[in-house]
Amino acid sequence: MRGVSLSFLLLAGMMLAGAPARADTAGGVPSTMSPLDTGDRVYHHICAACHMADGKGARGAGAKYPALAGDPKLAIAAYPTMMVLNGHGGMPWFAGILTDRQIADVVTYIRSHLGNRWTDPVTPEQVGAMRQPITLEE
Repeated sequence: MRGVSLSFLLLAGMMLAGAPARADTAGGVPSTMSPLDTGDRVYHHICAACHMADGKGARGAGAKYPALAGDPKLAIAAYPTMMVLNGHGGMPWFAGILTDRQIADVVTYIRSHLGNRWTDPVTPEQVGAMRQPITLEE
């Protein structure tokens, strides 16, 4: 009897808790993922997880996530473009995940926001020229 009651309570609790969390939402409420159609959206959905929403980076748990805010290395657009495409050190590469347009948009965003003032936009054509072909083995 006791086992049945406990099972019933566990099942009832799971049903009352709502829907399970999904990858695109922190809670149990189903939602649709916002399209990553601007540099701001790409940054806040992907980059801010490590570099933080304000771009000031973070340290802790044995890791260091560099600041993008006020970073003089961003003056040359090729530097952040290559970092996003190919990664470096602990930063993953996004060439196989993001389109040329998304990379151009997010690089333009980080260069013109977060305390940075480089306003010359990066174009998808520039990103495409830097993109290396991805082979099946990679």
